[in-house]
Amino acid sequence: MSDKKKSKTYGTNIDFNAFNLRPAASYLDDIKRLKDELTVSLTGFGSTVKPEEKKPAAPKVSTPDRPGVEPVSFEPLQSSMDEAKKAADELLKEMEKGAGALGPDAPKTEAEKSPEKPDLDKLLAELDELVGLEDIKKNVRSLINLAKVRKLREEHDLPTPAMSLHLVFMGNPGTGKTTVARLIAQLYYAIGVLSKGQLIEVDRSGLVAGFVGQTAIKTDEAIKKAIGGVLFIDEAYSLAANTGENDFGREAIETVLKGMEDNRRDLVVIVAGYEELMERFISSNPGLASRFNRYFVFDDYTGAELYQIFLSMCLKNSYKLTVEAQEYAKKLFADLYENRGPNFGNARDVRNIFENVIGVHADRIAADPDIDERDLTVVFREDIENAAEL
Repeated sequence: MSDKKKSKTYGTNIDFNAFNLRPAASYLDDIKRLKDELTVSLTGFGSTVKPEEKKPAAPKVSTPDRPGVEPVSFEPLQSSMDEAKKAADELLKEMEKGAGALGPDAPKTEAEKSPEKPDLDKLLAELDELVGLEDIKKNVRSLINLAKVRKLREEHDLPTPAMSLHLVFMGNPGTGKTTVARLIAQLYYAIGVLSKGQLIEVDRSGLVAGFVGQTAIKTDEAIKKAIGGVLFIDEAYSLAANTGENDFGREAIETVLKGMEDNRRDLVVIVAGYEELMERFISSNPGLASRFNRYFVFDDYTGAELYQIFLSMCLKNSYKLTVEAQEYAKKLFADLYENRGPNFGNARDVRNIFENVIGVHADRIAADPDIDERDLTVVFREDIENAAEL
């Protein structure tokens, strides 16, 4: 992926210009500059200046022939500067932690105060519990920070600059794109950006019809279902692939763009697919390039992360691995990652192996007339070995 595209992903930096703000440190420069100006203009003046005096009398310069006039003291100003710097430093530390508008003491939007809305903290905890995806988690938090502050400004009748909340998810299959999209839909709903928070997942077949005039109708139906939530278009690049005279993918694109504009206050669209193909897809239409300017790159899971996903599947379904089975599984997933090919399925491959393990385990114990709970839950090394060969 090019540096230009990567620069569009959200990290911990905040776009102050979007809200007519400046970084805290810049205000410190103003204070220091003010102090320097005051030093020049007030040097030698008396310490007492009446507010109502628009034109003070001649300066009372403190000199040996004019005793009794106290020099100006900048200690209070310096103290205020120190306090301001300390507060700014604390603010920046909180921002670096990623808390921002999502911290426990942060102000809440009107939507967050509603008991009917999903709990923001629980959704963020669910995000944090996902295996791997550390950069994605930071990007999502920064995006929600920005969206929440924008919503707070709107509720305080402050200007809210136009901001696109549509996203491009780029990565191989099985890297958690759909899971993260579903969480983003709920997070947007929790802070009041969306009115419902549902995720409508479609691919080319869910948008494109086989006859003239039907694609727009079919795509409109998907958009109507998604209003109030997120329309997630998987393998979106296939819409721009010209497969022949009767290819209506581009008609679907134009219909989606119109739906995004008509419902811009209550519809978010996330398009997903392989990194290189998605770059071509976005550049294929000026309307896409102007509306999708945030890119989230989902890297392949490492061997250790694949193993953690496998363990979580076992735990969720009340299966336990012997020590030998654990060691074998670690090596299996490490090899799977190191030898991955173009069709590597990440968590999908883990799911397939897990399902094979369950099948092999069932075949092993099914004929035992004295099955107990341990037999039903414990997975041996040979179960995984045999499953891996399927």
